[in-house]
Amino acid sequence: MKKILIVCGAGASSGFMAKNIRLELKKRGMTADFEFIARSDTELDEYIDSIDMLLIGPHLRYMLQGMTEYCKPYHIPVYVIDQNAYGALDGGAIIDFVIQKFKEKENCI
Repeated sequence: MKKILIVCGAGASSGFMAKNIRLELKKRGMTADFEFIARSDTELDEYIDSIDMLLIGPHLRYMLQGMTEYCKPYHIPVYVIDQNAYGALDGGAIIDFVIQKFKEKENCI
């Protein structure tokens, strides 16, 4: 199971996003493949040892470089969520993006 942490400022909007992602995972029969956790960006330290990917809300784009550097020693990829997908709470688009990124990573090994 791949664990993905979604962060936003207070954890509220990422919580709505994670809920929609979980619903879409259930529709696709993929609940055993991925776990999406939504938290505030200030809680990253608590999850850094247990996640496989970090997704940042588009409103926190300015934090991308700092979070990427922080996650580098842990080999955790960091991405900003597409603004349109985030705004629409499009769980399917986020799942597709995550799957694509994991496939790209596997092809690089």
